[in-house]
Amino acid sequence: MEFWSILGNSQQLDGGAMFGNAPKALWSRWIAPDAQNRIPLACRCLLARDLDGRNVLFETGIGAFFEPALRERYGVVEDRHVLLDSLAEAGLSHEDIDVVVLSHLHFDHAGGLLAAWQEGQPPRLLFPRARYLVGAEHWRRAMQPHPRDRASFIPELQALLEQSGRLELVEGEHSPTLGEAVRFHHSDGHTPGLMLAEVAGVVFCADLIPGRAWVHLPITMGYDRFPEALIDEKRGFLADMLARDVRLFFTHDHACALARVTRDERGRYGTADEQPALAGWQAGARG
Repeated sequence: MEFWSILGNSQQLDGGAMFGNAPKALWSRWIAPDAQNRIPLACRCLLARDLDGRNVLFETGIGAFFEPALRERYGVVEDRHVLLDSLAEAGLSHEDIDVVVLSHLHFDHAGGLLAAWQEGQPPRLLFPRARYLVGAEHWRRAMQPHPRDRASFIPELQALLEQSGRLELVEGEHSPTLGEAVRFHHSDGHTPGLMLAEVAGVVFCADLIPGRAWVHLPITMGYDRFPEALIDEKRGFLADMLARDVRLFFTHDHACALARVTRDERGRYGTADEQPALAGWQAGARG
């Protein structure tokens, strides 16, 4: 099995929102903002090629489904569907993907499921052969969102997924489609039912830990629903990954795809062996 980091469309979002109650004097040392206080963010996906003979894509990024005005509002940089270009660089098209695993259905993680926006055309699903895996608890949240996060969901997406006949709701640590090959961890701090996929020594951190800066326990996003709960979840999660030498895959870190967890003598978590991209990285590889 091989791992590939697959870039989707990138964003520029307000740094203060991304770092919650952390002061700018602190977070600007980690990621420099532009003149509008925005920081660069990737929407990075993980491709596992030949996972039990299948091509499995973990997340799809924000995609290009927004109309131009909303693309500008949400800081989407490119106007083309970058995910499709990145898959092509790995030798695949969206039609070659057998399974799409979605940590959650916020638009910056699931928007890439949809074809690029065209004036006058309704939203349309891509990945015609794939089963779409979503956590059951999060699906219930997406169907009845809270007013605070209603705008984070794509209104048409849930119906399209149901109508496809290929939606699979995941309960517990394993799914019928992927079996024992993929273990799911669940988190509620960012959004109820967030699903973190672990496969062959790599875990997709999604929005529990969007990038290296958020490995620090007190650092949370303004978008997190329950920041104190998230910190507690992150503490247990990182301790587990460190103990088992599971590497972290980051979706939003603009400069790092994969890293190993560290902890110093004061108990502070950090990262090492950072890799900006993966191209055919094999399970069990180190360095």
